[in-house]
Amino acid sequence: MITAQAPGKLYIAGEYAVVETGLPAIIVALNQFVTVTIEKSEDYGSIVSKQYQENSIYWLRQGDKMVFDNRDNPFHYILSAIHLTERYALEMGKHLTLYHLHINSELDSEDGKKYGLGSSAAVTVATVKALLDFYELPITKDKLYKLAAIAHLDVQGNGSLGDIAASVYGGWIAYQAFDRGWLEAMRRETSLHDLLAMAWPQLNIDLLTPPDNLKLMIGWTGSPASTSQLVDKITIAKAKKRQDYQRFLQNSEQCIKQMIVGFKTKDLTLIQQQIRRNRELLHTLSSFSHVSIETPLLQKMCNLAEGLGGAAKTSGAGGGDCGIAILNKSLATEELAQNWVDNGIERLNLAVHNVTL
Repeated sequence: MITAQAPGKLYIAGEYAVVETGLPAIIVALNQFVTVTIEKSEDYGSIVSKQYQENSIYWLRQGDKMVFDNRDNPFHYILSAIHLTERYALEMGKHLTLYHLHINSELDSEDGKKYGLGSSAAVTVATVKALLDFYELPITKDKLYKLAAIAHLDVQGNGSLGDIAASVYGGWIAYQAFDRGWLEAMRRETSLHDLLAMAWPQLNIDLLTPPDNLKLMIGWTGSPASTSQLVDKITIAKAKKRQDYQRFLQNSEQCIKQMIVGFKTKDLTLIQQQIRRNRELLHTLSSFSHVSIETPLLQKMCNLAEGLGGAAKTSGAGGGDCGIAILNKSLATEELAQNWVDNGIERLNLAVHNVTL
């Protein structure tokens, strides 16, 4: 039996701007996981999720194609990961077989709450990773990222793929997106094997080490948001407000580059300054796009953290889900946690996760 895990993630800063080629963001991987297990089968294959037993699906082989018994299934990212990884396995001369694939996610709560921790990215990464192992194909982080990024992009159609990078590389990362137009063109004329070996234009993934006195706290507001829909709305707005949008991108790039300097020089004060600056920039984006990024409860969460000396902002697309606070470890973090609870904000007791293959 093959088992693979991938962690969830949270954006620290650089949201929205990061969907543009070459613009940076800072992301962190967390110690909540999607686990995928694969067991060889002789008669039929299955894809079973512990969270969605009623939607488990079964399939057969017709040549090298997977044929499904039921048409309506929620596992688009898993199926895309399977399709792409098996295409790569065929290119590498492997014989495709039947198997049972089991998925278990810690990224949503037992009662179905969605925390916005990047479950679709984590399940894509874990599925690709497990299948590469199952078919005895060498795994590197670069190869895993590129396969999972393509599979995820085939389903979602937008986004930066930064959540894929966090699930693959782990820890704190500075990330900037590759040129998706280039990838689309190259896929039409290049094998997967060659594509995975190429340098992807503008792609940059840089591992960061936080200052020793940095404390990350995560608050969840109980209101799930759709990243894809929010990104779509911003895409519409940028066509109408080109100058405002370009100014936002330039300012975001400067902000994140300064924050990266803060990580590399272990300067917590500089990191906190840029967290606050990034929050201001997201307010500006929200204002001219008319997209609600910082909800009233997220605003409350941030203001409570600021009141105790932290720097706080929304995480990811906003509109609900999580916010983050960066504090000095010497501060009364438990007081902040209690203040959040008193105001209907759930503290997520998560830690940063470093990945090893």
